[in-house]
Amino acid sequence: MDTVESPSRLSEEDDARFLHALGERLRLIRARRGTSRRILSRQSDVSERYIAQLEAGDGNVSILKLRAIARALGVGLADLLGERTERAPDAALIEGLLSRLSEAELHEARQLLQGRFAAAVDHRHGRVALIGLRGAGKSTLGRMLAAARGVAFVELDREIERAAGMEISAVFELHGQAGFRRLERAVLERLAAEPAASVLAAGGSIVADPATFALLLGNWRTVWVRAAPEEHMQRVVDQGDLRPMQDNRQAMDDLRAILASREALYAKADLTLDTAGRTPEESFAELVRILG
Repeated sequence: MDTVESPSRLSEEDDARFLHALGERLRLIRARRGTSRRILSRQSDVSERYIAQLEAGDGNVSILKLRAIARALGVGLADLLGERTERAPDAALIEGLLSRLSEAELHEARQLLQGRFAAAVDHRHGRVALIGLRGAGKSTLGRMLAAARGVAFVELDREIERAAGMEISAVFELHGQAGFRRLERAVLERLAAEPAASVLAAGGSIVADPATFALLLGNWRTVWVRAAPEEHMQRVVDQGDLRPMQDNRQAMDDLRAILASREALYAKADLTLDTAGRTPEESFAELVRILG
């Protein structure tokens, strides 16, 4: 004789799945931003223990605390809850089609759409943006490429600091993740409106904000500059700066987690340059080659 689970039992299992999925989304978003639980706790005024319980899928969820966490991370509450706003019919149909594509097919679809609807005005002409974690060599290679092409070299973080009138660390301290993301988007929009060719080095976490990353992809030819985690860390140490890993005894584990959480996003770049085991000169020669 078949048995049927009670509605209350099914409801409990559904609640458990929801809490687990919520915790996974929170952990992924936090990792992509390179934000520790301690920093998120300070910026959201929610205890580190509560954040840890959320990420583990344990306990009841306070909607007000969840909203505070979302604001501190610079995302919408729906991004944590997994809820979606209502879509127009055509958008829903397109979204359904895209949901069945692999990552490689999605990349191809984006290029086809961009070629079909943005061909009349190529906003990316003469523009190259380097993305990736700190220590990959973006600034070094960016300066070399800009000099070779006779165009301006722009570091997005420095432009943000000029716009804010303070260092990046101070922007985070005063305005939090959400404030920084708003400023980052505003500065990138200004740069996108400038017609001149340039080489841009973007911050490593720019991929964490979908709208800002889409703006970058749509207006610059992007190159993911990557390296082995150990090389990332050593290069940052050689620069005398451990941000955003300072005061963290598990810096390498954190770096690996951040890289793993962002790899699929970095891979959306038009091109990939692996600088592992290469000198700056060798990496630059390869960069010129792949750019064509």
